[in-house]
Amino acid sequence: MSGKPHERLDAWKSAMELVEAVYRITATFPVQEQYGLVSQMRRAAVSIPSNLAEGAARDGSREFARFLSIARGSLSELDTQYQIAIRLGYAQSDKSLVEPLIERTSKLVFGLHKKMKETE
Repeated sequence: MSGKPHERLDAWKSAMELVEAVYRITATFPVQEQYGLVSQMRRAAVSIPSNLAEGAARDGSREFARFLSIARGSLSELDTQYQIAIRLGYAQSDKSLVEPLIERTSKLVFGLHKKMKETE
């Protein structure tokens, strides 16, 4: 087992899978979106496990809860951007990978956030 606290979190593991999925789907977007939607989606996706890792490395549940809140915001941002990509025809609704990963990661981060808020 890893000595890094964030690597033991199911939320972090799920978020890492989500990052991979987002990079894969955005690689197929039109070139004119490289500095628009592609960049936004990738930054939001990377922000999720990054904030989980940073929060897990901090002292105390209050600080961790703050980083979990930021991760939740990034998840909402990514979900919205994904819906925009679908509406623009750059991505198709994906009930087998991206959407379940967003949902699973959201549930895990929300649950962890709730737990940290209860221990403040």
